[in-house]
Amino acid sequence: MAGPTQGLLGRKLGMTQIFTDEGERVPVTVLEVGPCPVVQKKTVEKDGYSALQLGFGAVKERRVNKPLRGHFARANLKPLRWLREIRWDPQEAASIQVGEVLKVDLFRPGQRVDVIGTSRGKGFQGVIKRYGNRRGPMSHGSMYHRRVGTLGATAPQRVFPGKKMPGRTGGRRVTVLNLEVMRVDPETNLLLVRGAVPGPKGSLVVVRRSVKEGRKSA
Repeated sequence: MAGPTQGLLGRKLGMTQIFTDEGERVPVTVLEVGPCPVVQKKTVEKDGYSALQLGFGAVKERRVNKPLRGHFARANLKPLRWLREIRWDPQEAASIQVGEVLKVDLFRPGQRVDVIGTSRGKGFQGVIKRYGNRRGPMSHGSMYHRRVGTLGATAPQRVFPGKKMPGRTGGRRVTVLNLEVMRVDPETNLLLVRGAVPGPKGSLVVVRRSVKEGRKSA
């Protein structure tokens, strides 16, 4: 299956609402996408695949280690806070040079995108909050309220893998597919997408061309 063929880095600013020309109220997430300088190129001939390594976000040079400083210096760029590699179509990547800055105008209103982020970490939680299990009775002498419940039948004499148990919740890579781009503002680098995306305000997100849109066109 072919991977994503276009994308940029950004950060989540928060949620708001907008109104369409028909008067429909639409909840949107505001993303600051780009500018993203191209730090490195991966080619099919040399690396076996086509991708662009993009940077995003300002950072003080003293907060970047020496190997990374040299990596940025080779591209004639100042150090950046985030570095991510995004698959890119070989034909489209051929015209993009190292040091070139990609901006939010890569996307257009009405386009479908996937947004990748890290979900909010909620720490160690029980099965009710973690998986939405139902609780037990709260009265009539019941001593079972928010516990896990049965761990399985007696015969196996073990707990099967995949049993829903308490544990760490959130803080994982999450991809939300096929979100509609509502507005694009190149002057302020803002991208408004319909619905919610993972992560808290200020967190890094990757916005890429929707893989579902690519399959449909193929």
